[in-house]
Amino acid sequence: MKPNHRYVFGVALVAAFAAVAGLSYWFGAHHTQPQRMDATQSDATKVDPASGRRVLYWHDPMVPGQKFDKPGKSPYMDMQLVPVYADEGGDATNVSVSARQVQSLGLRSVAVQRGSLPTGVTASGSVDWNERGLVVVQARNTGYVEKLFVRATLDRVAKGQPLVQLYVPDWVAVQEEYLALRQMDANRAQGDNLTSLLDGARARMRQAGMTEAMIAQVQRSGTVQARITMSAPVAGSVVELAVREGMTVAPGTTLYRINGLDSVWVNAELPESQAALVRQGSAVEARAAAYPDEVFKGRVQAVLPEVAAATRTLKVRVELANPGARLAPGMFVNLAFGGAAREALLLPSEALIRTGERSVVMLAEGEGKYRPVEVQTGQEANGQVEIRSGLEAGQKVVVSGQFLLDSEANLRGVGTRTQDAATQPASYATDAVFESLDGDMAMLSHPAIPALKWGAMTMGFGVPAGGWPKEIRPGSRVHVSFTLGKDGQPVLGTVTALAQSGGAK
Repeated sequence: MKPNHRYVFGVALVAAFAAVAGLSYWFGAHHTQPQRMDATQSDATKVDPASGRRVLYWHDPMVPGQKFDKPGKSPYMDMQLVPVYADEGGDATNVSVSARQVQSLGLRSVAVQRGSLPTGVTASGSVDWNERGLVVVQARNTGYVEKLFVRATLDRVAKGQPLVQLYVPDWVAVQEEYLALRQMDANRAQGDNLTSLLDGARARMRQAGMTEAMIAQVQRSGTVQARITMSAPVAGSVVELAVREGMTVAPGTTLYRINGLDSVWVNAELPESQAALVRQGSAVEARAAAYPDEVFKGRVQAVLPEVAAATRTLKVRVELANPGARLAPGMFVNLAFGGAAREALLLPSEALIRTGERSVVMLAEGEGKYRPVEVQTGQEANGQVEIRSGLEAGQKVVVSGQFLLDSEANLRGVGTRTQDAATQPASYATDAVFESLDGDMAMLSHPAIPALKWGAMTMGFGVPAGGWPKEIRPGSRVHVSFTLGKDGQPVLGTVTALAQSGGAK
């Protein structure tokens, strides 16, 4: 069968076009990469033909500190470079926002003002028993519980109110001895003296646990008193009832625990930053929801020397007068610790951006320009925070939408989030696969790095100070440690070859 010459010619032509196209793609991919700008090129400007806006440079948003002189694909990420226009962020000290963006973002600013800042502290606390008013009622002798007058815990008792009646067999013998001696003394012959024997009998009654009142009752009645009725030594509530009728009790057995309610404790927790504002003996006023029109007065009984690790709060114990025993353990009250107001530079607390190491605000400089400023804060009260340094009265600060501005400032390398020069940068480590080396940039494929919230990707790392190890070839598995430079670019510290058992996870 003869070949079709037209068909063969067509196939050859298609193959030639494909080869030319492939060669063109390879040439373009290898010879049109955007070049990093050096210090002398950083102020060069270009015009975007699509919008007519002036472009300062192009950059990778994931590595904002690295600037390029032309558009193209990022050498660090699989994405196109993003232009930075002169009219939206060219100033290295601030972020510019158009009027339309101000409205859409809901940016709102307030002026820093001088005002009166109360030095007092407010807190909530729970009412508890005043342990200093706890009284224990115990049996002094072996006896039998014949009758209970107070039969349930938390019952209120008055001072002197009967609690329990005990039958005490040990008292019978000593009382009969005393009564027999007294009868002998009454019938004694002239000149006999039984006074010393009567004194000894009375002493034995005291040793048996009888009170002077009971001994006097035996003397008056002339009969044996084998039962004792024990009364409440203080007014309060029964917090423990340990006996029932018919029980046998031994000396030292606890029968009742009674806690007075003429005063109560309130346990409150204060942030450790406010610990210096509260001192032992300071006056306190308390209000309870059950009695909104009444103020309970007291004092700080103790600032306990322990800080809760989970909440970083300090416990303060307050002792309150409790007229009428209206405050009951378990109630919540609002406490106001005394303190005179003082003048200070004030700012709404919501304006602060707390990074954990410092506090930052977004300063509005007018004409849509905003700049992050680090401030030193003091006491907070009533939604206001004291500004000790960093701002002046009359300056305007963003209180709504400041986190969006701060994110944009951080992305562009503007602001105060970079570490202090004296602070050592944080170090990170990961396993990776070495892909290629491009000048002073090593391309590595690494797994997710949770500490930096990075996903698995292939990106560029600055080579170590001593250069890239020559023995490590493309495709090798390595373990690397690195830090982030001020421009956000990761820079390798150490590179260690791993056993070649597989790729990066």
